[in-house]
Amino acid sequence: MADPFLPVSNLTFTDVNTPSTPPKALFSSVNPADWFRGQPAGSGDLVFIDAPGTATDDTVYGVYGPFANPPPGGNFVQADGNPKYESTFEQTITGLTPGEQYTLSFWQAAGQQQGFSGATTEQWKVFFGTSGKVNVDCGGGNCTASSTDAEVDSTLMNTPSEGSSAWNLVTMTLTATAATDILTFLAWGNGGSTANEPPTVFLAGVNTPAVPEPASLSLVGVGLLGLGRVVQRRRAKRKTAV
Repeated sequence: MADPFLPVSNLTFTDVNTPSTPPKALFSSVNPADWFRGQPAGSGDLVFIDAPGTATDDTVYGVYGPFANPPPGGNFVQADGNPKYESTFEQTITGLTPGEQYTLSFWQAAGQQQGFSGATTEQWKVFFGTSGKVNVDCGGGNCTASSTDAEVDSTLMNTPSEGSSAWNLVTMTLTATAATDILTFLAWGNGGSTANEPPTVFLAGVNTPAVPEPASLSLVGVGLLGLGRVVQRRRAKRKTAV
């Protein structure tokens, strides 16, 4: 039996508490419902909510294009993966069964800010537990992230200089530690390096259904075609009987 999906709310960040602030804008300004921003890093807080078509808007942290909108639609998160310029964001999840495993899925992508160059790596650090706190310690140009909550990292993306990494679906298993746990995301680029290249990480469609693969769509088409032939045969038999 498959693990149940983690009951996340406002999956595509389209329900916002500050509708007068249209995306693309800072996460804290848009204030998406049920999501909360963590403590900003010492040098700034470059975490945004993007509306479709705004990822390459160079007036507000635009990345190199072309950059496709996320497959599930809706708004999406854009975060600088340099630990000096970001914050976590989180959601409190209730109604959990302690010790039970839950499935979490989301779409991720990456890109490099316009005006910069150099190949980068990007991923999301996902934390799940009762504290909701992530400590980022930096020294010598590199940072580490730690928490008392369990951590699961997404698939590492490798983004070429002045390029992007396409949207890909991430699925992971999280174990509830209490009836109420906190789901926390932290963008992580270049293995925690503070070099300002900068690695930029995107997230969309938390626990939204996966888009059918072309092969799956073909199978659906074949099934419909077969059904049509069955109906035609039945009609032909009825005419013969008459």
